[in-house]
Amino acid sequence: MFSIGTAIGKYPVSAKNFLPNPVPSLEWEKAGDGHISSHEVVIYGQPMPHPIQKLSIVGLSGNIAAPSKTKALVATALGFAAERLEAQTTLFEIANFGPDLGGARKLDDLAPEARAHVARLLAADALIVATPTYKASYPGLFKHLIDLLDPASLRRKPVLIAATGGGEKHALAVEHQLRPLFAFFEARVLSTAVHVPDRDFTDGVLTGEASLARLTRAVQEFESLFPQARRLRHAAE
Repeated sequence: MFSIGTAIGKYPVSAKNFLPNPVPSLEWEKAGDGHISSHEVVIYGQPMPHPIQKLSIVGLSGNIAAPSKTKALVATALGFAAERLEAQTTLFEIANFGPDLGGARKLDDLAPEARAHVARLLAADALIVATPTYKASYPGLFKHLIDLLDPASLRRKPVLIAATGGGEKHALAVEHQLRPLFAFFEARVLSTAVHVPDRDFTDGVLTGEASLARLTRAVQEFESLFPQARRLRHAAE
């Protein structure tokens, strides 16, 4: 019988977890912190699953000016996601991809730091993407960044789409511009899209109740896609 009074990640390991007969294969090392590092752990004759890694949600703000209401919108959405999900959040804006972006013909033309940002964007479990609306569409530099991505790189990735605009006349731009764009990449675009007019910001902070409520509904869709990452207080709701 084994006597292991420790844990691997979130999975408790003790003698009662193991078969009374000799375990077929158990390769483990005890680290200095008292935890077990194992290549194969057998519980009731089955390999133990690896611990669930923290969810990664990356926000991309298509703003080309600062300060930016669009960036504030993405930051608010990431904050809502972090409240409801065990997730690591990261926020990028177009300026983070460097001055070489406009002249880049392929990703390799970007600086190493910018390429690292793109890699982090593509490796995320989910994205929150928002752009300002100019003349009923998104900024050209934002589109140029997206144009550099491989068409298969966002396949089945959940994407929350949002936009900011001067008024309600831009409200459908998020549906007519952003949704078809990410549909081309075969991303899993969330059903709830968010448009926020300028009047819903106060000193650069999103305060409009209707917009906040819609943004909350959109973020909640991540919970059904990643139920294992729900924080306990929200899982009980």
